[in-house]
Amino acid sequence: MEHTQPPQSNEPIPQPAHGNYMENHGNYMENFDAGGSGKNFPGAMLSWKQQDNLFYFYCKDVTLQVTLVSNKIIRFRYAIHGLFEPDFSYAIDPAFAPEPATISVVEDASEVIIETADLFLYLHKGTLLTRITNRNGLPILEDEIGYHWQKHHEHSSNIVIATKKISGGEQFYGLGDKPSTLNLRGRRAQMWGSDTYAYGPETDPIYKNIPFFIGLHHKVAYGIFLDNSFRTWFDFGSERPNVFSYWAHGGEMNYYFIYGPQALEVSETYTNMTGTPELPPLWALGYQQSKWSYYPESVVRELAAEFRKRRIPCDVIHLDIDYMDGYRCFTWNKTHFPDPAGMIRDLEKQGFKTISIIDPGIKVDPDYAVYQEGVEKDMFCRTADGPVYRGSVWPGICNFPDYTNPRVRQWWSGLFKDLIGDGIRGVWNDMNEPAVFELGTFPGDIRHDYDGNPCSHRKAHNVYGMQMSRATFDGVKHYLGDKRPLVITRSTYSGGQRFAAGWTGDNVASWDHLTVANLQCQRLSMCGFSFIGSDVGGFVESPSPELYIRWVQLAIFHPFLRTHSSGDHGEQEPWSFGKEAEDIVREMLHLRYQLLPYLYTAFWQYVSRGTPMLRSLFMLDQRDADTYYRQDEFAVGDNLLTCPIKQAGAEGRWLYLPQGEWYNFWNDHRYDTLGEEIWIETGLSRFPLFVRSGAVVPLGPPMQYVGEKVIETLDLHVYFLDGSRDSIHYEDAGDGYAYQKGGSNVVTFTVTGSPQQLELQQQREGSYTPSYTRYRVVLHGLPFTPAAAYLDDTELPLEPLAGEQYALLIPAGFGQLHILENGRTNG
Repeated sequence: MEHTQPPQSNEPIPQPAHGNYMENHGNYMENFDAGGSGKNFPGAMLSWKQQDNLFYFYCKDVTLQVTLVSNKIIRFRYAIHGLFEPDFSYAIDPAFAPEPATISVVEDASEVIIETADLFLYLHKGTLLTRITNRNGLPILEDEIGYHWQKHHEHSSNIVIATKKISGGEQFYGLGDKPSTLNLRGRRAQMWGSDTYAYGPETDPIYKNIPFFIGLHHKVAYGIFLDNSFRTWFDFGSERPNVFSYWAHGGEMNYYFIYGPQALEVSETYTNMTGTPELPPLWALGYQQSKWSYYPESVVRELAAEFRKRRIPCDVIHLDIDYMDGYRCFTWNKTHFPDPAGMIRDLEKQGFKTISIIDPGIKVDPDYAVYQEGVEKDMFCRTADGPVYRGSVWPGICNFPDYTNPRVRQWWSGLFKDLIGDGIRGVWNDMNEPAVFELGTFPGDIRHDYDGNPCSHRKAHNVYGMQMSRATFDGVKHYLGDKRPLVITRSTYSGGQRFAAGWTGDNVASWDHLTVANLQCQRLSMCGFSFIGSDVGGFVESPSPELYIRWVQLAIFHPFLRTHSSGDHGEQEPWSFGKEAEDIVREMLHLRYQLLPYLYTAFWQYVSRGTPMLRSLFMLDQRDADTYYRQDEFAVGDNLLTCPIKQAGAEGRWLYLPQGEWYNFWNDHRYDTLGEEIWIETGLSRFPLFVRSGAVVPLGPPMQYVGEKVIETLDLHVYFLDGSRDSIHYEDAGDGYAYQKGGSNVVTFTVTGSPQQLELQQQREGSYTPSYTRYRVVLHGLPFTPAAAYLDDTELPLEPLAGEQYALLIPAGFGQLHILENGRTNG
């Protein structure tokens, strides 16, 4: 096949030295060869072959399988002694079907070179070292000592390792819910889901297991997904500053390289590869109130009444473990809740949905039907020697279902029939790392089915919570019928976003944890898990009124918005912090509900395209190195940018605005920047919030709950741009599945501006009929005083508003709207 050498980049790029590998790395190999510490290397390539998009490279003790998944995705699997494990993954979405790669191959004396439309992959014959460049010749990912392995004598398995070179300015982001700094350069982290009560900024590991990161150097982005569910580690120059590495205590070295070149593209590709969720019911994006625990029934009813009396928006009330009979899952405490179905019906009439918690531990109790059935049908995890494993959690001694067994998942799904029959609209899975009081988690010798690939808990641990939420989702979805489910999980693995939303676990009521919540939600969003939030105000201890206000101001931009607290440190309802705090929180929640059309659109972009709902600053302009270590500021959807106030007594803060034109949401002040730090004054009731110029932001009315009001007029806030920009608005019924059969609209608004006029165009695709029949267009930032507005050929009146804004009403089905200076026509 013909092969074209890649052109060289204009920038100076460090050139690989594969030809001199032994000269450059001989001492390292002497220290770590098979006869030294037990580390083993593939050695020379003996032969290779191609089967369509699959390549096999054979060495004495290692076979490397390379799959060209697409022009931008390359998969690497290394098999010791040529024995590949069954090719099975919980992470990869079965529906993922990228465009096939266009492939050509050449071989010279020292290398095999594979080319796609976007990449070159070089494999060195003498060492099996690899490097990947883009078509400009930039080495994107280059082996240092590359793949090697070491015997794990305690478990009679292998530790598999990959080491790569770090370029001088390379940065790293991702790995799910790590509470540390957003930029991971110089840090080390591991994946091993852990119950970490009151974790701190340096606690690692914690709950979630997402072995994916984004690398960025020479302003080019790529991603690595290590699809290995054993305990894994990532080191980004912590041990050796010019090397990053990742390794696992078992299984294969099995990883995917994803090329951008934009960081947003990398995140989208990874998210589509591991799958996106269904659209949630719109009420799931409303405010949710929780505590450990609201009981008895009278307390729940009083809570609901108080929200409505005080006119504070709320859509969901959560029931923690005390609703159960002795913490037995799928039961009700009939003393505390004598008529749960009646209570839930009454809450529904007031606009509240009810969500109940379900943990994995099933109490060992011969009089408990779920336990009896689980024993009879052999649903529980067993030890290596055969007995059913028993561990202590809230109910006492428990057995635990093996959710990696499809038969167990089906059984578990069926257990939700009565809860959903009582009116429960969503389920919250907790303690599913899995957590066990006496040991922290299961012993390593517990056995799992792993969907027909039997293994120990060492392999199944990191997917346990994901498979529990999968089984829960299937059950809730089945019994809800034509209503959309909501499942929330504490622990998960890559791909778990297909089944559940999540929260960041047992955080603390502190200013440090407000910062941590911001970082975790950004990090999870870029790693495919956008439906995320934190326990607002902190789960452990009690926030000050000011801290609670500032946390709400951050959290109204997190897709999952819930206050949750341990309850033993004081009350944490919005009115618990005094009248000033209550009034500010009410106003902020009103803003959240007004933003629901915008946030729902961002969710649709996430579901349909894989686009993260929250976008860290480096994702907005990766050409600007000043964004690489900024971690407070983040974008929400395409057109909003916000930044939390994260210290007591602050009347404002410095923040960084990336390149472009931005409007201050509160006063329409416009910033035209190439990227700069600015000071914003706020006060307690305000926080930094900016809108991109050219944006069209749909806003609904303030509501007490989703569906309270029929929206007859939808506000469109249009921000002037000297140029042109598109904005997307997605709409459907907000529940049910008609949207999957065409019952939705994708509306594209195009703003085109010049110093003398503004034009707004609309293009609608879809068959959904919304409740509103007209738009109220609010114009921001016009550089001229408008004298006339024309809807197609009809002149319309303009209403001057405060702050040099203007408004007008137009039919929802309009085509073109022109706003003109001095009555001039469009020519």
